[in-house]
Amino acid sequence: MRRFLVTGGAGYVGSHLVRALRARGDHCTVFDNLSTGHREAVPDGVDLVEADLADQAAVNALLADGPWDGVFHFAALSLVGDSMRNPQLYRTANVSNAAGLIDACVRHGVTKLVFSSTAALFGVPERLPIAEDDRIEPGSPYGESKLMVERLLAAADRAHGLRFAALRYFNAAGADPDGALGEDHRPETHLIPLAIDAVLGRRPPLAVFGTDYPTPDGTCIRDYVHVSDLASAHLAAFDRLDAGSVTYNLGSETGHSVREVLASVARVAGRPVPHTLADRRPGDPAALVASSARIRAECGWRARFTVLDDIVATAWAWRLAHPSGYDS
Repeated sequence: MRRFLVTGGAGYVGSHLVRALRARGDHCTVFDNLSTGHREAVPDGVDLVEADLADQAAVNALLADGPWDGVFHFAALSLVGDSMRNPQLYRTANVSNAAGLIDACVRHGVTKLVFSSTAALFGVPERLPIAEDDRIEPGSPYGESKLMVERLLAAADRAHGLRFAALRYFNAAGADPDGALGEDHRPETHLIPLAIDAVLGRRPPLAVFGTDYPTPDGTCIRDYVHVSDLASAHLAAFDRLDAGSVTYNLGSETGHSVREVLASVARVAGRPVPHTLADRRPGDPAALVASSARIRAECGWRARFTVLDDIVATAWAWRLAHPSGYDS
C-alpha cells in the first residue's frame, strides 16, 4: 500500500483526488486548515491533520513520520480578484508556504510531488488551444504566485532530485458521479454552481459580464474539465514521474461560452437560468482553452466527461442532494 500526503485534501479538487487514491487502495493523510475545505469531505479511514502550512513545525513533524511515496499539493488561495486586492497575502500563503513544504520534502526524503498549478499563468493567450510552451504572462498576483512555485520546484529538482508534476488546469467543474463529494465554495465564484443556484432561487439572477467579446455569441469562452477527470490526471502524472519531472495543461480542448453554459444548465434543470447582462470585468480574456495533447501522449490520460451537459448534470445532482453544501 502506497502512502501519500495531500495538502488541501479537504477542498474541492483535493477531496476528489483523495477519493481516487483510496479507490486504488492507497493510504492518504490530509493536511488542511479547513479555511476553505470541509471536514465532511474527508472520508472515513483517511487521517486528517488540521493545521496550516505556515506551521513549519507541524509540516516537518508529519513528513518526518515517513516513509512517504509522494505529496500532492493543493493547499493555496485561488481567487484572482482577491489576489489583486491582497497581493502580499497570496505571496505568503501560496509561495512562502509552498517553499516550506518543498524544503520539508527534501529534508525528509520525499522524492515526488504533484503540484496544483493554474491556467492563470497564461494571461491573454496568443493562440488557442493553449500549449504548455506558450507564452507565460500571469495577469494577477495569483497567477504569479503559482509560477513562482513552479520555479521553486524546478530548482529543487535540479539541486535535490525532487521530481514534480505541475498541472495547469483550467475550469474545474462538476461533482463526484456517485454523489459523495461536490463543490461547496464560500463564497462561490464558479459559473456552473452560481447558475444552478440562480435556477433554484438560492441567489439573485446571475450577472453575465460582457456580451461584446470577439466570440460567436459575444460572451467569454472557457474550458471546463470535470473534477473527477482532474483527479485521474493527477494519478497519471504521478505515475509518470519515474521518467522525470513534467508540466501538463489539463483541459477538454473544447471551450464553451457563458451563454452555452447557461443553456446547458437550463437543459439539465428543465428551466431557464435567471440572469442579467453587465459590462465586462477588467482583465477577462475572451477565450481560454487548453491543449491536453502532451498528457494524452505521455500518460494516456483521457477525460471521461466530454459533454458539457454531463458535467453539469453531476453538479446539479450534488446541489439537489446537498442544498446547503456539506452543511446538509
